[in-house]
Amino acid sequence: MTTQKTKTKTNSAEDFIKRKNEYFKKNSVIKVKDIGRKGVRFFFREAWTFMLQSNLNEKVLFIERLRKEGLEGKIARRYQWKKGDIEYRIGYYIVGRIGRAKGRWVWGQFCPLIPAEDLKKLLEKAKKEKTIT
Repeated sequence: MTTQKTKTKTNSAEDFIKRKNEYFKKNSVIKVKDIGRKGVRFFFREAWTFMLQSNLNEKVLFIERLRKEGLEGKIARRYQWKKGDIEYRIGYYIVGRIGRAKGRWVWGQFCPLIPAEDLKKLLEKAKKEKTIT
């Protein structure tokens, strides 16, 4: 049996955002590893806002509103957990450049660096879309 490599063209940021919006609508409960690594926290993704970074067409910024839902396992700071509390997460997706991620939209694994004007625009857009209430 022979496998054939096919070169895929990276989707545009607009296509990526459209696809991510559909995915987020269908997958509203997210699972996050606890900092102690012995448990997980569950959040309900209530709202989100995507925006293309102004000076890099291969980077999509986002902010999402998460409602605390539940816990599983041993949680490092259980005392600060209250079901129903709201938290916001700011992140980004970027087109990878190395290894398996090369040419694909991937989760930005580091703290986002956002141009000052883009942060202002992202927050304004999130307020307009009611992601930030």
